[in-house]
Amino acid sequence: MKILIVGSGGREHAIAWKIAQSPKAEKIYCAPGNAGIAEYAECVNIGAMEFEKLAAFAKEKEIDLTVIGMDDPLVGGIVDVFEREGLRVFGPRKNAAILEGSKAFSKDLMKKYHIPTAEYENFDDAKKALEYLQTAKFPIVLKADGLALGKGVLICQDLAEAQEGVRTIMEDKKFGTAGNTMVIEEFMTGREVSVLTFVDGKTIKVMTSAQDHKRALDGDQGLNTGGMGTFSPSPFYTSEIDAYCKEHIYQPTVDAMAAEGREFKGIIFFGLMLTADGPKVLEYNARFGDPETQVVLPRMKNDIVEVFEACIDGTLDRINLEFEDNAAVCVVLASDGYPVSYEKGFPIEGLENFKDKDGYYVFHAGSKFADGKIVTNGGRVLGVTAKGSTLKEARANAYKATEWVSFENKYMRHDIGKAIDEA
Repeated sequence: MKILIVGSGGREHAIAWKIAQSPKAEKIYCAPGNAGIAEYAECVNIGAMEFEKLAAFAKEKEIDLTVIGMDDPLVGGIVDVFEREGLRVFGPRKNAAILEGSKAFSKDLMKKYHIPTAEYENFDDAKKALEYLQTAKFPIVLKADGLALGKGVLICQDLAEAQEGVRTIMEDKKFGTAGNTMVIEEFMTGREVSVLTFVDGKTIKVMTSAQDHKRALDGDQGLNTGGMGTFSPSPFYTSEIDAYCKEHIYQPTVDAMAAEGREFKGIIFFGLMLTADGPKVLEYNARFGDPETQVVLPRMKNDIVEVFEACIDGTLDRINLEFEDNAAVCVVLASDGYPVSYEKGFPIEGLENFKDKDGYYVFHAGSKFADGKIVTNGGRVLGVTAKGSTLKEARANAYKATEWVSFENKYMRHDIGKAIDEA
């Protein structure tokens, strides 16, 4: 099969690496790709939001399957464009990707179908939002309704902070049109867990659990980022919690989307909070998480192309998802100053140290070729992943492997997976 991947980050690198293991994959393309993805795929200089160009390329190259990695093209309707052209594509259509594209929609869906989540109100008028805050309990959470690169969530400790947050999201439009509508949500406490699932419209299959670290600095301090590291599985996601979520959250979400005429095929990422009152949904994503993918796919035993095809064809019930009985940890190597301002273009040294090292991986999030060298090209540059028989061993291996690679202004958190030590 000829396969096209759309995207350019660490998630897409992990997907390309996994697809390359499939005996079905004869030739892989990636648009636009990056320097790491180029090891497995021919990178094509077409942007992820250039739907017509991508569809034309897929027809020209007789692509058998296109896999959409990123949220923006899914929410923008790339799957609908490809299907109109008679092309086979993995991912939800626009009317289903709204599950991630609008937090107000997803909260209303959960309320209507009794899926456990935090109490909330939606606002499209800043004045009304400010009035509501006068009687609210703090801390409280403000969320820009639309896509905001994982950064459109503000946790406000008091009224003054929340008022400033409303101005930031709805008036100053820090997150652009994503802030036209805003969700004000009850602050929940507990352990956060990420659970990725495959969905074929009716059947849902759960992958192994993971936990992300969003804050830029050690000790969960600093600004929210796209993710500074992750580990899998979560020791806090027990078999009892899994059974509860399957009955009360996962299948009900798939059924709710079908009942709304928004059949969902692709990946649903469940961001969960394990509260004292049981698991509740923090957020939905309509694609693989990043960097969760970098710890989940290395532990997956299945041929991923077969699973993608089963989702498209509605035959996921015939697939037995299997994961290795081990653990994985990913530490993100970022450019110092991320997520605010940082320099790019520094040569990356030591990537060859990962060659032929079983259980060690380096996934490129922001890299490119320049003058024959691989250089930094983003805030998050690399995801260094390692496996181990236990989470502690995987964590030690991952941090050891971060020393194998270097670039000027390299920055990382030193406490990824530290919660493991407390489990």
